[in-house]
Amino acid sequence: MISIIIPVYNEKFQLPGLLEHLKKVSSGNVAEIIIVDGESTDGTAGVVNAEKDLIYIKSERGRPIQMNLGAKRANTDILYFLHADSLPPENFDALIMEEVGKGKIAGCFQMKFDKDHWWLNLMGYFTKVNHISCRGGDQSLFIQKDLFDEIGGFDESYMIYEDNEIAGRLFKRKQFTIIKSWLTTSARLYERMGVWNTQLLFAEIYWKRRLGASAEELYSHYCKRINS
Repeated sequence: MISIIIPVYNEKFQLPGLLEHLKKVSSGNVAEIIIVDGESTDGTAGVVNAEKDLIYIKSERGRPIQMNLGAKRANTDILYFLHADSLPPENFDALIMEEVGKGKIAGCFQMKFDKDHWWLNLMGYFTKVNHISCRGGDQSLFIQKDLFDEIGGFDESYMIYEDNEIAGRLFKRKQFTIIKSWLTTSARLYERMGVWNTQLLFAEIYWKRRLGASAEELYSHYCKRINS
């Protein structure tokens, strides 16, 4: 069985759609959905409280902190980390269980955006490639709990890029697979900043990391650009 862990911050309007989607596309392998709220101020807690059979945890803000906290609370052998604006494919849970049954104990889905733009379509196409440069948190992450604990979970110093960092460690261990089904994620940041400005920011973060920038430097650069 699977524990879905969703880190949220001010997702009052996004979360209901995701929860309804999960009900429709799950094939019965989800044991629990854990919402880890990083100090939301928009009434996200009220959305969760209105739903049945959800686990709600308050947390310090910071996605890696929130996801690690959710993992500690989880009661199953398989963890599935999912962003609030990403919609997994039909029977996603059965697909994950099938991969784990074959010994592929960590990985993600292919990803496409909910916005039709040639560049975003191209970026989505490349998520089919099993290479670290094609990975991102919006693709979600499934991982066997024993492996997650063994590698120490998410590095909480990475307030951004945390998903790429943990994927990098899994790639080094040759323990990462891509499920050939499409997850759909929101292009809301691209719509807010513009496609090219957003892509430039991601490229800057990627190359700063490759050239040795610290987690703190990456976050500082991200905040400066996102708020400019």
